This record gives sequence, C-alpha cells and structure tokens, in this order.
Amino acid sequence: MELKRAPTAETAMLIRRPVADVFEAIIDPAITTKFWFTHSSGRLDEGKTVEWEWRMYGVSARVEVSEIVPDEKIVMQWSDPPTTVVWTFTKMPDEATFLEVRNFGFAGSADEQVKQAVDSTGGFSLVLAGAKAWLEQGLTLGLIGDRHPKSISAK
Repeated sequence: MELKRAPTAETAMLIRRPVADVFEAIIDPAITTKFWFTHSSGRLDEGKTVEWEWRMYGVSARVEVSEIVPDEKIVMQWSDPPTTVVWTFTKMPDEATFLEVRNFGFAGSADEQVKQAVDSTGGFSLVLAGAKAWLEQGLTLGLIGDRHPKSISAK
C-alpha cells in the first residue's frame, strides 16, 4: 500500500461540562484515573515528563508535555517510538466543551502506520466516552480495562 498522507488518529466528543473542568480532567491524574490509566507519576505540566500506567495490562507510557494553553490545548509526545497527541478544548454554549484528540507521527511501514492510527482512534474514542460518563454522570464505566479481557487474546 502506498500512502498519499501520513495517517492521523482523530476523534472528538461533546462533554456537557465547563471547559475548565474538562481540561482539568485530562491534566490531573486524580481525575483521569477514573476513566483512563490507573496510575501516574504526576500532573501534566508544560515541559514535564510523567509516567502513566495501566496496571491491569502491566504496561506504561512515558508522556512528555511540550505545550499547554490552559483550557484550550495540550500537546504531548508518547509511545515508543514517540507519536504526538494534540488535545483541543473548545468552549461551547450551555457550559459544554467539545474535546478533540489528534494522534500522529506513527512509524513503520504504511500498513503498520494505518494499524496504529486505527488502534489509536479506537483507544482515544473509549477515553473520551469514559471522560464524558465520569464528568457528566459520575460513572466509572471501566471501558479501558474491559477493552482487552484476559481470556481473549489480542489480535
């Protein structure tokens, strides 16, 4: 397969909470652990590197934050090899936020890049759905932990 453009994972969700609340939910691990990873070495801050863990899977990721514009944008690099993730927060009417996530810079063959982008889109879609449930209803859905049950082999 020949790629005309490098693949980008993209997903978005309207979350019916003020932009400051949604932004804080992504940078503060005390909140983010309610719907995404299980542990973090600290809060996201510009120029800082943190470690995120998904202990149910025995994996972790090093996250380097390159830019933060409060209540508007977070830019970070993660994975191995590193990819870029851009979170964009748009203030909407009625105290709501439109949260967009773009992940790009995948490595490998064209097929490998496409697979990574598809997997990333699915993963970030679950993160946004979990964030919506937590922030709007106070519900912890367990979407990330339930994505790969131990009795089902990964494909």
